[in-house]
Amino acid sequence: MKYVKYGQCIKCGKTHEATANLTTCDCDGILDIIYDYEAIKADFTKKDLHHRPRTMWRYKELLPVEDTTTPPPLRVGWSPLYEADRLGAQLGLGKLWVKDDGQNPTASLKDRASAMAVAKATEAGAKVIACSSTGNAASSLAGNAAAAGLKTYIFVPSRAPKGKVAQLMTFGATVISVQGSYEDTFELSKAAIDKWGWYNRNAAINPYLSEGKKTVGLEIMEQLGWEVPDYIAISVGDGCTIAGLWKGLKDLYAIGFIDKLPRLISAQAEGCCPLNRAIESGEDWYPMEENTIADSIAVGVPRNAEKALMAIRESNGIVVNVTDAEIMAAQKLLGQTCGVFGEPAGVTGAAGVKKLCDAGILGENDTVVSVVTGNGLKDVANAIAACGEPISIPSDMEQLLSAFAEHNIVVD
Repeated sequence: MKYVKYGQCIKCGKTHEATANLTTCDCDGILDIIYDYEAIKADFTKKDLHHRPRTMWRYKELLPVEDTTTPPPLRVGWSPLYEADRLGAQLGLGKLWVKDDGQNPTASLKDRASAMAVAKATEAGAKVIACSSTGNAASSLAGNAAAAGLKTYIFVPSRAPKGKVAQLMTFGATVISVQGSYEDTFELSKAAIDKWGWYNRNAAINPYLSEGKKTVGLEIMEQLGWEVPDYIAISVGDGCTIAGLWKGLKDLYAIGFIDKLPRLISAQAEGCCPLNRAIESGEDWYPMEENTIADSIAVGVPRNAEKALMAIRESNGIVVNVTDAEIMAAQKLLGQTCGVFGEPAGVTGAAGVKKLCDAGILGENDTVVSVVTGNGLKDVANAIAACGEPISIPSDMEQLLSAFAEHNIVVD
């Protein structure tokens, strides 16, 4: 890898050769992928992007893959960034954008990490990839691996929504539904991976996956013409996504593509917020119960806590916890004002932005990007609970009029 120097432990500082199957440090610390920024600056300019395919791989100088590696088949990345002027005005913001990463191939931001996992597994000569997941990482891995002809073993907690499990089965994964928490699920997957030597896609173990996730930040900046917003809001579970987002932003700053860094908004569900709680209290994080409808961020024992906390603190970020009711309200609000359908975990960032606006912490002088991390079709049961059932009547005009009157619907 031309521009990668090594992997470095964020805990003890030890460096490791950046081999394809790199995992954690000897001290169990998570690694950061370190680049030669001076070499990148000499070879890579904004003009180089003009004619490249609009996928996550357009930023190849900032990605840890070999020059000879062919990107996996599915088109991952370059999801739309919408100007959400109506919603921004309603919230009282100076400017709001919504990044809809639910438009990736398997409908979540996790496709970015899984595409990287498939690329690195191919470099390692692996034929099988495995992971544990609350749902989205699992379905993204299964889909990206299927397209590349690799076999997958997926471990999910039994509470995983049926829409995500249906994706897994459709993509041909061997699915193990674990009767227990996400922590139980993770431990079983780790034991199985160690036993059979499968390629490890668990994001807090494999340092390359954050490098895939960071491309969401690279895209946001390019789509904004390299003008940095005041804040970027994102939902947080195990911490890998916010850590990856921050890594991408710092990479762009290091090579001079942006001249400042935004503040991050870490949005967690009130029923499972160990990382935000640690920031608020100033104490070490400790486990929480997984008590939220936002299954993709229901992680009581976050596996990438150190990097996530570092990202929030380095960015002088804001933490905000939202209730399930606030998450469901945000799902409906995004749909009705932006036409964006996000799953509960996917809209938690938007719920956090609204709560901060209502509290007067964000306002008319602030510019904000809110990242929607997953599509609402992954969890239709909660979407129906948030928005209600449709009007159901026979094909009869009189009954239609009666139904409109009953529901206080006035036809213009």
